[in-house]
Amino acid sequence: MSIDIMDDVFDKALSSPGLVQDPSVLRSDYIPDRLPFREEQIRTVAEILAPILKNSKPSNLLLYGKTGTGKTAVTHRVLERLQKAATKTPKQMTFAYCNSRVAGTEYRVLSQLANAIGVEIPFTGLALSEVFARIIKHINQSQTNVIFTLDEIDFLVKHSGDDLLYEFTRSNSEIFPASLSLVGISNDLQFKDLLDPRVLSSLSEEEIVFTPYTADQLRTILNERALLAFPPGQVSQAAVNLCAALAASEHGDARRAVDLLRVAAEIAERKSAASLEEEHIRLALQHIEQDRIGEAVHSLPLHAKLLLTTIMLNQDSQSTGEIYESYRKLTETIRTESLTQRRVSALLAELDMLGLITTSIVSKGRYGRTKSIYTQVPKTRLRDLLTADPILKDLKLPY
Repeated sequence: MSIDIMDDVFDKALSSPGLVQDPSVLRSDYIPDRLPFREEQIRTVAEILAPILKNSKPSNLLLYGKTGTGKTAVTHRVLERLQKAATKTPKQMTFAYCNSRVAGTEYRVLSQLANAIGVEIPFTGLALSEVFARIIKHINQSQTNVIFTLDEIDFLVKHSGDDLLYEFTRSNSEIFPASLSLVGISNDLQFKDLLDPRVLSSLSEEEIVFTPYTADQLRTILNERALLAFPPGQVSQAAVNLCAALAASEHGDARRAVDLLRVAAEIAERKSAASLEEEHIRLALQHIEQDRIGEAVHSLPLHAKLLLTTIMLNQDSQSTGEIYESYRKLTETIRTESLTQRRVSALLAELDMLGLITTSIVSKGRYGRTKSIYTQVPKTRLRDLLTADPILKDLKLPY
């Protein structure tokens, strides 16, 4: 019986023309030829990095903005054109990109950047100082001007500290006549608050803030994607308008808007719909919300999960100090070393940014103010997600 069901599904998929004619246009890593409403940022990034074409070291650059505001797309597009322009000069130039969250650790960040510029680094086994020394040696010997792009740089600093950034920023005293510049991309507007003063003083960066897209801007972006992805007349304007409005209400995230359109198209195809309509957008929103929460919790490091567990175990709101004490006891229960209170505060800020918790400042009169913290995820759902971790599954969580 199950074989007949599968055959029916697969035969239907083969015979159906489908709604989407070019699925790649709706992928999160797709970068369109035109980036509407980001012309000013493109020009500024290009102007800051352009000195490398004249054999001058560009300023370090920090790009801030919420997820889906075009930071990574603008950087890729500018560096792509800069690489093309570099072919007109005799000077050696190399550009390397690494997503810090995907890489996960300082070692993997360094090894990925090293491999991208032609320095072979083993998957593990070397000290960070040795990897860094090999990168500097290669840049000096090849006399290459290098630009490293670190995406989600705030994740790296929150989880590993800012030592790696310090080594990068002070390295130019060891590099001659070549150069090394950094482009950092951060989803956290308060990222610089995490940095040590010595790192800030040596960074000497320029900054660009990417503001969220408005509903009208997202509508234009979605209409352009729909023209590329769907045959004419297969997507209603009402569906596009709803998709844009929903994404605009959540920080103006273009990536989320396009993802919502993609999932809606998949749902419409499964229902054999003639076109993509508002109802498919609403169904896609429900689907994405469930997947987003699950994926966010699943990808968290152990100590972030322990903090979520600590918050969940208390029915009422808790202050940062109370959470830290409960968290420390929980780490003793599973026999793991606890983080410092500063690192825990950084993890709480990340959980807040992910939408897994919410914080509010509560006045206690003459006793001052304190921060109260609540979970945003239903406790039964959160328990199921947390106990999927083999380290936490034996804690016998309630709810």
